[in-house]
Amino acid sequence: HPFATDDESSPYSYSTIFDDSEMVGFDFEYDFCQPKVLTCTPEPDAFNPCEDILGYSFLRVLIWFINILAIAGNFTVLLVLLTSHYKLTVPRFLMCNLSFADFCMGLYLLLIASVDAQTSGQYYNHAIDWQTGSGCSTAGFFTVFASELSVYTLTVITLERWHTITYAMQLDRKLRLRHAVPIMLGGWLFSIGIAVLPLFGVSSYMKVSICLPMDIETSLSQAYILLILVLNVVAFIVICACYIKIYIAVQNPELVAANKDTKVAKRMAILIFTDFTCMAPISFFAISAAFKVPLITVTNSKILLVLFYPVNSCANPFLYAIFTKAFRRDFFLLMSKLGYCKSRAEFYRMNYFSAYNSNCKNG
Repeated sequence: HPFATDDESSPYSYSTIFDDSEMVGFDFEYDFCQPKVLTCTPEPDAFNPCEDILGYSFLRVLIWFINILAIAGNFTVLLVLLTSHYKLTVPRFLMCNLSFADFCMGLYLLLIASVDAQTSGQYYNHAIDWQTGSGCSTAGFFTVFASELSVYTLTVITLERWHTITYAMQLDRKLRLRHAVPIMLGGWLFSIGIAVLPLFGVSSYMKVSICLPMDIETSLSQAYILLILVLNVVAFIVICACYIKIYIAVQNPELVAANKDTKVAKRMAILIFTDFTCMAPISFFAISAAFKVPLITVTNSKILLVLFYPVNSCANPFLYAIFTKAFRRDFFLLMSKLGYCKSRAEFYRMNYFSAYNSNCKNG
């Protein structure tokens, strides 16, 4: 058996079964030469198959590409936004929160990929130490915290865009930074609370090798999983509804919306697709598993978790920041401070002041 081992630290121990009463006389050689019957204790189940953390070779390659993209993209966004000398506006503040959440998701993927690389081919010797240790708990906390904070922030950003476009001519109703800070503080407290619960017995990060809270043995654990999934589905519905309202608003001739808001609304249509790609398959199979009617094995679910689960973490920094003119301006201004791209930075600086003066003349 490829996983057979005598290591007592392994969660899977294998033994040969013989009937001592038959191992006498001339029957000894015959019975001894029979194929050995191996039993696995405990027996592998849907949550703990006798395999490596990722299982598939192609996932080992993809997870490194995805986590590097998520970490590099979101770190770049955070660095540029936090070092910009322009005023910290509500969209910038929300984008910083979103980038930090997605950056944490990249750290989770990096941790899982690193442990998988270290234990490749012999995970059965490390499973107990990993799944019951602080490493898996840390990884689980990171992914749940990052996932919930990202979804929460995406919802707030979408609501802020809808509110800004809908009430573009009513400056007294504009969302200020003093309003956004307590809103996001509530999101942080909620995300931390949700991520901490499995550490105190509500579900568990120790159930599977990828350290997700998949323990549904108790009613409280089932309720916990369903709560997370239902909240994510509700957030997706709110995001879709806001995008529809935004499109209706920007096409209303009676509404004089800012040109940049119109472009933002049209460009963000693709976010519905990325959000759906990220949430739909995971939520569908997770809800069925929460009701103890699994439609997919954990082995196959790892494909979803690597290919779909981190979609938003990779796409968000590009869709919300890197592809925008404001971010490119801040990026080249930062590079000019380091002695690079000075002509490009001057171009963006002149365009900014030209637009600013034009707005001032038009009142």
